[in-house]
Amino acid sequence: MLNWASRFDPCCYLDSNGYANPPSSYECLVAAGATDALQAGAGAAFSLLREFQQKKRDWIFGYLSYDLKNELEALSSANPDGLGFPDLHFFCPGILVLLKPGELVIAIAGDRTEAARILEEIRESPDIPEVQVREAPFCSGLSDREYLDRVGSLQQHIRAGDCYEVNFCREFHRTGHIPYPVSLFQVLNSRSPAPFAAYYRLGSRHLACASPERFLRKTGQELLSQPIKGTAPRKSQASADHDQFLQLLHSGKDRAENIMTVDLVRNDLSRAAAENSVQVDELCTIRSYAQVHQMISSVRCRIGPGVHFIDAIRYAFPMGSMTGAPKIRVMQLIESHETARRGLFSGAVGYIDPQQDFDFNVVIRAIQYNAADGYLSFQSGSAITCRSVPALELEECRLKAAVLAEVLQDSVIIPGG
Repeated sequence: MLNWASRFDPCCYLDSNGYANPPSSYECLVAAGATDALQAGAGAAFSLLREFQQKKRDWIFGYLSYDLKNELEALSSANPDGLGFPDLHFFCPGILVLLKPGELVIAIAGDRTEAARILEEIRESPDIPEVQVREAPFCSGLSDREYLDRVGSLQQHIRAGDCYEVNFCREFHRTGHIPYPVSLFQVLNSRSPAPFAAYYRLGSRHLACASPERFLRKTGQELLSQPIKGTAPRKSQASADHDQFLQLLHSGKDRAENIMTVDLVRNDLSRAAAENSVQVDELCTIRSYAQVHQMISSVRCRIGPGVHFIDAIRYAFPMGSMTGAPKIRVMQLIESHETARRGLFSGAVGYIDPQQDFDFNVVIRAIQYNAADGYLSFQSGSAITCRSVPALELEECRLKAAVLAEVLQDSVIIPGG
């Protein structure tokens, strides 16, 4: 189904990979081709999205890029961007495939009698070609030494009282031709299956994402956000792996990061919430995935009377787990200390259904590729606090980047294109 869908432009493929917790409404969602689409830059993007949804009142799929921050606050993005994703893109799918336990639904714009033909096309679609190992070096706008120095600079801002926590990221990139860009997601998802995995194609631009994190979900009048802060590597031996689990569970630094992010999320949700409805369902729970253990919390509320659901998204964006606190000041520091535009990284991909329910992930553990010029990129980062040890923050970035680098080494990449 993935290979069949990837030939359409645009295309969105969302996979929960069988994770039942955190809850997901679907095992898999596929949106292929567009009957109508919205593309917008920061400025009036959320208003345009609201108008688009009200006009269509149907399934729409799309993404919000991190740089929509410039619409929400008096901010700017001047760092270089090698990928060129628009700030916002949503589309009404020409073909929609919904997979639930024991149920497959195919919906087609116009003639619904075509569903049987589409199912046959999916069944007959060949497997994605096998990948081959090709070595090529990665570049970064920050050396290890420069990264450590900038962590130290951010800690000076924290000690001076400018902020409490900053999510600081580093980009790695290289150039090369990938004959089958969808193989990036195929390999990433097999190596690191995650509950909010996503593949997105828009023209020559491709996103492969193995996200374990939910940004925001709406079900009826209820909003749910599940921020992640705190990461520990998995180990092959059960006893060592359990030790990693326990170390993360009892890590004072990671708990402090997580609780600060929860406070930020509570504040963001309160802007859209009914009075006294914001509550923390779980705090600093550890969940285990293929490559890492993660510390996760869950915050929920009811939407207040008269609040439009698009405004609820707008109030919470960008997500606190990828910014820090206080949000506006740390976004200024992120811009001055990082060397690449985040774009779709630390944005959100998801859907809005005809009942105005929605579910969006946080775009992390993600590879982006622009086939037009062969630019291939991924970013990784960590939360910087006054208690951070710069060398350990560098190691956490390496841990998060390791699976992405492994995927890129195992994808068909011809250096120089």
